Amino acid sequence: MSMTRHPGLGRRSAVLFFAVALVAGCKRSASLPAPPPAEVHAEATGHYCGMLLVDHEGPKGQVHLASRKEPLWFSSVRDTLAFMRLPEEPRDTTAVYVNDMARAKHWKQPEAGAWVDPRKAWFVIDSDMRGGMGAPEAVPFSDWALAEAFTASHGGRVVRLGDIPDAYVLGPVDLHGSGARHPSQ
Repeated sequence: MSMTRHPGLGRRSAVLFFAVALVAGCKRSASLPAPPPAEVHAEATGHYCGMLLVDHEGPKGQVHLASRKEPLWFSSVRDTLAFMRLPEEPRDTTAVYVNDMARAKHWKQPEAGAWVDPRKAWFVIDSDMRGGMGAPEAVPFSDWALAEAFTASHGGRVVRLGDIPDAYVLGPVDLHGSGARHPSQ
């Protein structure tokens, strides 16, 4: 068929080619390996609070975007999960990591290498432990038994990422909730 006999064929072919190329490009980027977790450095600043992560106790989070060289840092896991759920945030996420408290020895500042993909983690919510900015925290564990053991000492319940209520990560923060205590008390 010639372009002169079917004038719309060229435009339709171009649109079809563009659509196929776009889908193929998406599949290629989806199949690229996720970047490894970065380690918190002295200048790492919370995406929402604008404060240094080292000034906040408890587990932290990081989100890697295709459009950025450096990850976005979060002073709490709660803020990290909020970013993942808010529709107005960028959607070019290549990886998300939260501190794995099953591997961390210290609540104040979890050690290097203690990271887990939140989709693979167990979370303790409604415990008496507070994270960054003194807010209730969704405490991540790569090991269900260690998450359960944490609840024996700090209360709360163990859930998967999809079972954390939106209100827990997106709702108002009660900084003086009943029964909540700061981890250093």
